[in-house]
Amino acid sequence: MNYRATDLNHLWHPYTNISCLEHNNFPIMESAKGVKLKDTDSKEYFDGISSWWCVNLGHSHPAITKAITEQTKKLQHSIIGGFSHTGIIELSEKLAELAPGNLNRVYYASDGASAIEAAIRIVIQYWWNQGKEAKKNIISLESGYHGDTLGTVGLGFIPRFHTSIKHVVNRSMQASSPHCFHCEFEDNCNLECFKSMEQKLRENSKNTAAVIIEPLCQGAAGIRIYPPEYLVQLRALCDELDILLIADEIAVGFGRTGKMFASELAGIVPDVLVVGKSLTAGYLPMSAVITNDYIFNTFRPIKKLDTTFYHGHTFAGNPIAAAAANAAIKVFEEENILEKCLIPFKIMEESFNEFASLPGIYKTKTLGCMSSLEISAKAGGSKTAMKIGMLALKKGLIIRPLGAVIYLWPPLTTTQDEMTEMLSIFEASLKEVLR
Repeated sequence: MNYRATDLNHLWHPYTNISCLEHNNFPIMESAKGVKLKDTDSKEYFDGISSWWCVNLGHSHPAITKAITEQTKKLQHSIIGGFSHTGIIELSEKLAELAPGNLNRVYYASDGASAIEAAIRIVIQYWWNQGKEAKKNIISLESGYHGDTLGTVGLGFIPRFHTSIKHVVNRSMQASSPHCFHCEFEDNCNLECFKSMEQKLRENSKNTAAVIIEPLCQGAAGIRIYPPEYLVQLRALCDELDILLIADEIAVGFGRTGKMFASELAGIVPDVLVVGKSLTAGYLPMSAVITNDYIFNTFRPIKKLDTTFYHGHTFAGNPIAAAAANAAIKVFEEENILEKCLIPFKIMEESFNEFASLPGIYKTKTLGCMSSLEISAKAGGSKTAMKIGMLALKKGLIIRPLGAVIYLWPPLTTTQDEMTEMLSIFEASLKEVLR
């Protein structure tokens, strides 16, 4: 088969400029192992973005692939609406143990956007169940990203992605983003950026159901990393004003920040924690909404009021996906992933600090196994970033710029030598384009 010709005749690629794709000799992947992907020409590439931020434990991990294979022979699918199965029960117990604080009730969905939709319905119905229908609005951050359904787009809205549907999207109320790369307070961080959120919450507390944020890093906005203290203040204010806090950890959960969950770095417990992507180590679609008994118990019948949560997905809690998730959590524990990744984390942080002095680099930032740098407007911004990304690909490193921001988001299982080699390609690509 001529894979490239067949692809161009039939496949619709997400987030991809059609014309650019047609004129580029894009790689077609055939296999993967560890931190590398291999294409149909047998060329290998470092997975510098963990295949869209989800393959935290690397590709083809034997324990996870074995768990998936064995599960396919036993139980392929079974609904969890009024029924259950052993794998999802085991996973729910593990997630309750891993999640911070009192988070111990788990609702399952298929992907990140569907889990966010469920979380929003949960918090709105939570207030409705108590006769507080006025508390129905959601406050979010500018340039937040919580999915691509019409509902979730309204919670964030990134013009580069969503302008074509702005006329049909119901936008949430949004506070200013804590954008440290372009801090309007001249980097003298007293969390002045929090005042926008505080004003929105205080003025609208009576009709606000919840605040939703991506803890410590706004991913699709351009890897906007911000201080843990922002979350500390937000949690305290939500408690004061009786507003629920939703932490969207679909991208930053499961070790990406150096802790199992980003919320832990701030020492806070959200009312609702949403996870996905690396829940199954990125091997199968699965997401989850984790909340507490207090919220869960408001969905019990109240006199003649039907408080059932009428929301679900066909493949919610799929047994094969559950097997992958159970195996992934076991790998985290048995292989001490959060300890082992500290050395590669440190190497990446040191390198990005050095990159900051290169001509054409505006700023750099690192948190755990996430590093980003911005190409200055004078150096060509997004156009130059794209050239660097394309050159890195030719050299064997997959990175995917977000506008003028280039980032590295490799698997947590990346070894010291692999990290050094990735950074060498990254640096060479930067210098060659920016010289």
